[in-house]
Amino acid sequence: MKFVVILGAQAVGKMTVGQELVKITKLRMLTNHTMFELIREHFGELFGDVTERLKDVVFEEFSKSDNYGLIYTLCMSFAHQKDWDYLYHITDYFKKVDAEIFYVELTAPQEIRLMRNATENRLRVKASKRDIGNSNKNLIDTDKICRFVSDDGEMPFENFIKIDNSDLAPDVVAEMIKDKFSL
Repeated sequence: MKFVVILGAQAVGKMTVGQELVKITKLRMLTNHTMFELIREHFGELFGDVTERLKDVVFEEFSKSDNYGLIYTLCMSFAHQKDWDYLYHITDYFKKVDAEIFYVELTAPQEIRLMRNATENRLRVKASKRDIGNSNKNLIDTDKICRFVSDDGEMPFENFIKIDNSDLAPDVVAEMIKDKFSL
């Protein structure tokens, strides 16, 4: 079993790179937004506790399955302990089954992420992002209070790669990840 966590800021390209990685490996993918959008669609608003419990069920059951592996995309602030705690929480499901765990951090400056925030693929999959004005404001405001790029040496994981994907196509980044971790 393999567990690939793709970390980074809003609209950095986590989902799109993950989609490309799915195409060239046997991995499946769950985005952090998958549950948000599901709950929002059926309940009309976010219920954080329900969303987190649903994700826990998915991680627990998937980690016990015979699947090759899972990609999970996560917007993580490296300056917030609760985000670190959540990262360790989700990886624990896969550590329990001796899965190989890989960490990918994507980075790109805000101006590029604002452009990516309105891409057709993103808006098709993430209904909550379709109000571009509000989504852009949220991205900018969140950048002010979160640190979405790790400091050198901060990531304590052996299986880690940091990629500035500002000028790289998603399929190129996916190939880099596949090659680095022999996926």
